[in-house]
Amino acid sequence: MARFLDAIDLPMTPEQAFNALEDFSGVAEWDPTVIWAKRVDPGPIRLGSRFQIVLGAFGARATLEYALVAAERPHRLVFRADKGPLVSIDEITFSPREGGVRVTYDAQLQLTGAARVLDPLLQALFHWSGRRSAEGLRRYFSREAEKSGQAAAATEARDSSVSARSGIRARSRAHSRNVPANLR
Repeated sequence: MARFLDAIDLPMTPEQAFNALEDFSGVAEWDPTVIWAKRVDPGPIRLGSRFQIVLGAFGARATLEYALVAAERPHRLVFRADKGPLVSIDEITFSPREGGVRVTYDAQLQLTGAARVLDPLLQALFHWSGRRSAEGLRRYFSREAEKSGQAAAATEARDSSVSARSGIRARSRAHSRNVPANLR
């Protein structure tokens, strides 16, 4: 199983951050590995809502259809895609903190059956794409904060994060004092 975990502190309410990420077709705005994304079904976003995502890396493309499988407003979102031997689960949690919210993005890719022999390759690819996605998410939230007149707080969002990539944990100096023990 490949895993990417990243947390970012943002100068907004949990509800605002939840609303920004609830429509998973927005992933194309911040994840540079996503070529395009779209909502597949009509109506308000709810459990079962589906999103088609086209990923591109190293000249290859893959299409995944994610479904919203859990939503606890404004605390948690879980999206899941199953395609052949690949299962992708993206869990996003929103934890209130002084001055805003901590958004934790936990993405897991699992290979099943005989494809599990490719786990080391998948882990390396996921490490690379996860880093790029996390940086894109920081830039996205910084732009959103700047649009709403929170420029100083946007700088904090860019510089204040904690990451655990591919099982290797690292902290930024910007807020290492505020990092929960489970992310250190």
